[in-house]
Amino acid sequence: MGIFGKFPRTFWVANTIELFERWAWYGFFMLFANYLTGSSDLGGLEFTQSQKGLIMGLGTGILYFLPVLTGAIADRYGYKRVLIIAFIVYASAFALFPLFKSFAAVFAIYIYLAIGAALFKPVISATIAKTTTKETSSIGFGIFYMMVNIGAFFGPMITLLFRSRSSMIFYVSAGIILVNFILLLFYKEPDRNEVRDDSSLLKTIGSIFANMGSIFKDAKFLVFLLIVSGFWTMYYQLFFTLPVFISQWVDTGALYNFFVTNIPFIAANYSPEPGVLDAEFVTNMDALYIILLQIGISALVMRLKPLNAMMAGFIVCSIGMALTLFSQNALFTMVAILVFAIGEMSGSPKITEYIGLIAPKDKKALYMGYSFIPVFIGNILAGIISGNVYQAMSDKVEITRKFVADKALQIPDGLSTNEYFNAVAGQIGLTTKELTTQLWTTYNPSSIWIVILSIGILTTACLLIYDRVSK
Repeated sequence: MGIFGKFPRTFWVANTIELFERWAWYGFFMLFANYLTGSSDLGGLEFTQSQKGLIMGLGTGILYFLPVLTGAIADRYGYKRVLIIAFIVYASAFALFPLFKSFAAVFAIYIYLAIGAALFKPVISATIAKTTTKETSSIGFGIFYMMVNIGAFFGPMITLLFRSRSSMIFYVSAGIILVNFILLLFYKEPDRNEVRDDSSLLKTIGSIFANMGSIFKDAKFLVFLLIVSGFWTMYYQLFFTLPVFISQWVDTGALYNFFVTNIPFIAANYSPEPGVLDAEFVTNMDALYIILLQIGISALVMRLKPLNAMMAGFIVCSIGMALTLFSQNALFTMVAILVFAIGEMSGSPKITEYIGLIAPKDKKALYMGYSFIPVFIGNILAGIISGNVYQAMSDKVEITRKFVADKALQIPDGLSTNEYFNAVAGQIGLTTKELTTQLWTTYNPSSIWIVILSIGILTTACLLIYDRVSK
């Protein structure tokens, strides 16, 4: 207990703020893909997978690119002021989101929401850094990342309880964000490097882009960032692709029956209809696995060199993500998510550690600041995979339309996605479950697992070559 007493109050306030912010973010984000592409009679917008991939890929990518600029804004105008602005943007974006239905309008409001998140990210990380010392930083950031995962797990679990009305997804997240305005009353501004002259912000932003140019001169660092982008491309399929794939193709009946018998609360509250579990509930097991296993996995890989741990983690992660898209069996999917989580816990933390090791002593902060680059690139590429690629290979809506064309069926216009699928099943005398099985065996939508595995193998192979060459 002694070391916990060495953290100032602002450290605990910042961690609590982080927990509620992640709670609000993941409460919406885990459900976002199915909200964008889901049937209109269930509150979805019925966007194409390509449109979904563009919104989520580019929008989330921008979120991870902007903090290098918003961090400078926070240093100029104060952490607390920027947090207030961030929460105003957050809350207003969530509150307004249900009013937007067109592709352009939804894209715009998501970018607005991403700006709020980008204002928040560097401030809260800097607060943790400034309220810890060399003695307390390791356990301090451990507590911080634990808060991230607790928020990531409980966010969707709470939001799903209100899913019967899609607008409630956003209103619940807005309400959670409002809690942080109360917490800000207890937030004390940590020491920061202030520059008071009027031109300081422009000069700071200019120096950021100048430093970016110097980063690109470090070929070793740049190559590493590009390679690691492959990992993030694969990782973000957890949010962009997997919930949609489970919703469209995976039979969750066995899991539903298990919970009916053993934990009826889950069957009653995380089921859109009898015999079916929410896809996001299944996907959210990744966060639960991390909460339960991160300390043990970290202990196992602690003695491994960062690159070796990354290579092992990336290949395990790619196998796990590929397997989640391989089968219609929900139990198989749950095990595959566990495999993915083990790889994620093994490799992901080592990325930051390795950047700290290869950075020049006088530029460590600068190098750590640009670790966003592979996350930015990974989001863009993940959007393409979950958008155009998924739509061409695995989208149930597209495959059903192809089946209708192949069979020369006549289906009325103006139907929702679900009504259209039910009409097709009725015309050929099958139940919707039987039609899903027939489409699965005829058109092989699971083949997208090959794409995901290939990305993981290529990333790992490039990292192995990088390791050999850099030595």
